[in-house]
Amino acid sequence: MNIDFPPPSKGTYNNAGSSRKLCNYMEHEDLERMEKGIYTEDFFNLTDDNIYKSQVIKDIDSNIGQLLKKDAKFYAIHVSPSEKELGAMGNTEQEQAEAMKRYIREVVIPEYAKNFNKGLSAEDIKFYGKIHFSRDRSSNELNMHCHLIVSRKDQSNKKKLSPLTNHKNTKKGAITGGFDRKNLFRQAEQGFDRLFGYNRPLTESFEYYNTMKNGSISEQIKMQEKVIRQPQNSLPNTIPDEREKKQAVSHGSDLGLSSVLGILTPTPSNSDEEQPIKRPKKKKIPKRGFRR
Repeated sequence: MNIDFPPPSKGTYNNAGSSRKLCNYMEHEDLERMEKGIYTEDFFNLTDDNIYKSQVIKDIDSNIGQLLKKDAKFYAIHVSPSEKELGAMGNTEQEQAEAMKRYIREVVIPEYAKNFNKGLSAEDIKFYGKIHFSRDRSSNELNMHCHLIVSRKDQSNKKKLSPLTNHKNTKKGAITGGFDRKNLFRQAEQGFDRLFGYNRPLTESFEYYNTMKNGSISEQIKMQEKVIRQPQNSLPNTIPDEREKKQAVSHGSDLGLSSVLGILTPTPSNSDEEQPIKRPKKKKIPKRGFRR
């Protein structure tokens, strides 16, 4: 399961203003599917389906109490199963879409709420989801995934919630709580396996990819030994697809399971709760020429 947090930008993911641009993007594939006579999925939240885009924009844009002009007003989250995981979610697009909504409601949002360490539940999170069925630049046959837009403020419009903060269950200081993204990835993966009875090989797990990408040599050797000891009938029969290959967290940055690609660095914010993770500076290559 690939989960990531697209970084704020000046374009579609600009989260300092209205959510209208992102909501428009979330509907972009509907027209093409309707022209082909293929069903589409409307926006949904924790309890309701078939929600109009206008309601989504209104709810997200009005839930911004005490936020400054340049503060983040909402965040985007992508939830993308692998082809093998999709196979466990159903045989048709409609079955997979219903399974995805169930997974978001019963696993992703509850774990998202818990990871702030502020005693929150899924009912405290203001969010909307939209399911897409295709993906640009992908050769996979199955590409269903879900876009989430989550308000910066909780349902009461009182608590600030930032999944991009570097704090992790902080007990003292001006900021308490935090958000543990790695723990979210683990819990979301384990919740998926329980919900759909998915027998996940170790080589498909978050722990495996994270260890092989960021672990020490001794940790990587221990992980490989675990794979060797694993029963043969639980080993994968196929080579992991591209999304599975991304399920590792680059050292020092855990904004998403695909952050290894270096595309998930948030922009600075005035909020004390949200601290950007800096990219390493590129070394300048000296110009070479002929000496006279």
